[in-house]
Amino acid sequence: MSLIKTPDEIAKLHEGGVILSRVLREIREACVPGASTKALDQIARDRFKEAGAEPSFLGYRIADEGIPYPGAVCISINEEVVHGLPIPDRIIEKGDVVGLDIGCWYKGLCTDMATTVIAGGGTEETEALVRDTRACLVTGLSQIKAGKFIHDIGNAIEDYIKPKGYGIVRDLVGHGVGHKVHEEPQVPNYRERNAPRIKLQEGMVLAIEPMITLGGWRVYMKDDQWTIATQDGSIAAHFEVTVVVTKTGYDLITPWPDA
Repeated sequence: MSLIKTPDEIAKLHEGGVILSRVLREIREACVPGASTKALDQIARDRFKEAGAEPSFLGYRIADEGIPYPGAVCISINEEVVHGLPIPDRIIEKGDVVGLDIGCWYKGLCTDMATTVIAGGGTEETEALVRDTRACLVTGLSQIKAGKFIHDIGNAIEDYIKPKGYGIVRDLVGHGVGHKVHEEPQVPNYRERNAPRIKLQEGMVLAIEPMITLGGWRVYMKDDQWTIATQDGSIAAHFEVTVVVTKTGYDLITPWPDA
């Protein structure tokens, strides 16, 4: 499997990305106080089926091991960074900072994206966290074009977000995507001086996804063997889009669901 996607594959990824963004937009709008995480997950399952797509997270195993993921969308609340489980009796409360991470297979290719929403509105601090996390993703994207390097993306994200006093999760990174849910190369969201120098090439498809906290960067896995949360209990936010590298920049595969 090549890291470089063909024009035909990129066209199919665009189709899948539009479906994925449309589904995430609906889930985002339904993420209000009183909604259950299971109900949000059911929206994803229903809409994917209607569109002829399949959820890429449902049944997914990390490195083909462990417990298969039980949902179509990862729903992570407050101190949870990623991979939160959609369970029937978990209800979204006013002020919850909710990360919604979702992926799908369409015509044999995979796209991936995430957004963060504050149910019913939040505090000045949480609103700023969400706004700044989205902005640092945009900043990272500005570094993408053929001839630049993977580390340019993480450098730009850290240079934007670190002076604001946030934590940048280091144990989780962006990645290639398309033929698999997770492909090489890894895309750190911070300055990684020991990372290999990987040049960006036309046709590379990348999922860029900074994960930012109000506290420290350290995380741990909860007993459910999926949910990753901040060690210090600080609130986290997460945004992600899939893009393809072009000669002059990038092409957005997954349209922003909040635009």
